[in-house]
Amino acid sequence: MANKQLNHPTHKQLRQHKNATTTIVLAVVGVLLVLLSAGALVYLPKAQAQVQSAANSLVPVEVNKPGLDVELTDLQGNPVKFSEYKGQVILYNAWATWCPPCKEEMPVLNAYYNDHKAEGFVVIAVEDGQPIAEVANYVNSTGLDFPVWPDLKWLASETYGITGLPTSFVLDRDFNIRYTWTGAVTRATLEQYVTPLLSE
Repeated sequence: MANKQLNHPTHKQLRQHKNATTTIVLAVVGVLLVLLSAGALVYLPKAQAQVQSAANSLVPVEVNKPGLDVELTDLQGNPVKFSEYKGQVILYNAWATWCPPCKEEMPVLNAYYNDHKAEGFVVIAVEDGQPIAEVANYVNSTGLDFPVWPDLKWLASETYGITGLPTSFVLDRDFNIRYTWTGAVTRATLEQYVTPLLSE
């Protein structure tokens, strides 16, 4: 029986085949990268616009029910409670040091507080769950002027039924909850909804 002679590819042919395969793979990868880049250019501006639109469209919800008192301690360990500020317009802000939108709105709240505190307005910022030293360091480093109370056991958030941060409640001078919202607030929203309560 005659042996069949097999034609094995030469090293040169193998190299050419490998180079051709590599070229095809690179071309496919290049096309995919171009498509992904084009998609990102189309999608990202839309996504950013949607996020910005959501931030700009924050509308407080009217509540109109009695405020709930909460007893905590301040950063110096002194006992404090919401009802001590009855007679003022109170903005209770639930926040955390790890929360980006919480930190984003802090300068807005601080500026509004300083502009309106003489009219009987106070921000009470209750930090949810972080160590007292961490909260104190954040307050000192950012120069916040309003009361900041640590709440290691989430007592205030549980009392007010808070499920997301940041969340704020506005109480009028009679200690009734008038508005609430979740998300970073703007100065324009504060002026539109909170400022009128200062003249009541």
